[in-house]
Amino acid sequence: MTLLVAETLGIHFGGVQAVDDVSFAVETGRIFSIIGPNGAGKTTLFNLISGIYRPNTGRILLAGEDVTGLPPHRLAAKGIARTFQNLQVFYGMTVIENVMVGRHLREERRLVPAMLGLPSVTRQNRATRKKAHEILAFVGLDERIDEPAGALSYGDLRRLEIGRALALEPKLLLLDEPAAGCNPVETAELIGLVRNIAEQGVTIVLVEHDMRFVMQISDRVLVLDGGRMLAEGSPEAVRQNPEVVAAYLGRHGAREAGYARG
Repeated sequence: MTLLVAETLGIHFGGVQAVDDVSFAVETGRIFSIIGPNGAGKTTLFNLISGIYRPNTGRILLAGEDVTGLPPHRLAAKGIARTFQNLQVFYGMTVIENVMVGRHLREERRLVPAMLGLPSVTRQNRATRKKAHEILAFVGLDERIDEPAGALSYGDLRRLEIGRALALEPKLLLLDEPAAGCNPVETAELIGLVRNIAEQGVTIVLVEHDMRFVMQISDRVLVLDGGRMLAEGSPEAVRQNPEVVAAYLGRHGAREAGYARG
């Protein structure tokens, strides 16, 4: 089943065409990676999918529904969650509180019961904490639930941010450079985590510069260059595409990608 479809997406800022006639489809439970040189339009494309930008042309379908131009909070309610390249963690809150925040769209949010502290609110808070604990166990942080988020290592913070996104119970998870700044051990742990998420039926679209990461984890890869599609296909097909090598991978990148598949 196809979960996400982008049809001839385009957006310009003044005279700059940041994304131009981009189309692709992502099957449910698959890992779809977007790569390309700096300025290729990767983050802009992410911003179109997550509702930060409204496209000038084209449309976006989620499970067959046209969601083009919906604001981020409405897309989140429909099951789209996102992480960012720069960590967006509440450092002064505990690990579990960070994940509990991500449950807000799945909770009853009436003002009066909350102000009066009714039993229903207490039960809901207890259920939210239980669910957050389960998510933290899934991402490997269940032994650190009551620690301040600021005490975590960089790799653990990446997993915490993913855990908070999972608290939304998304159909589609957008990961913006999840391995950025991670060491090889942390990257390997992230690869395992992202695979496990996909195995749960969550569709994943990610932007990433680490070619080993991309080639090891992706079912399909889309290559952008100058806002336009340069190639789209399996990791192996993309790695061997002469245009991709010339425009982006280069000799070193192609060699790194080859190591990842070998």
